[in-house]
Amino acid sequence: MADYTIEEKDSFIVLGIGTELKSDYRDYAGINKEKADFWQAVTEDGRLDALKALATNDYIFAVNEAVNNKMMHYAGVMTEETLPETTRVIQFPKGPYLVVKGEAKTSEELSQTLTGIAFGQALGEATDYAYVGGPNTTVEMGQLDGNVYGEMWIPVVKK
Repeated sequence: MADYTIEEKDSFIVLGIGTELKSDYRDYAGINKEKADFWQAVTEDGRLDALKALATNDYIFAVNEAVNNKMMHYAGVMTEETLPETTRVIQFPKGPYLVVKGEAKTSEELSQTLTGIAFGQALGEATDYAYVGGPNTTVEMGQLDGNVYGEMWIPVVKK
């Protein structure tokens, strides 16, 4: 049984730099490699640091969203500001969210673990709620005892 909660959240905006994921949506290894390569690139070229400088908090968002029939993945932060190199302002709706909390040794491992639990177990167990699309995100919230901790937020609707 997955450990999750349903939490009410206000609407919020994430400013993101994104990439289109080309792997088939069932090719988890391919998707994870594309995401890892993307995060390495935005970290090394300074784009992530530029985003973090505008953030209203210390959270780093890894957002997944279908846009114009394309599977998109974004590195983002909560902010009211913009940067020329950003590719999307992502609006998250007010309402209930399925939330899975966890920690891991790396950001990449945290994202993969939380995504696997949320989509592989928790959504199926949350029988009163359904995910009907829209952006979902892994939120890296900080570090504790050498591990990265955070949450997966998936907007849901009551059935």
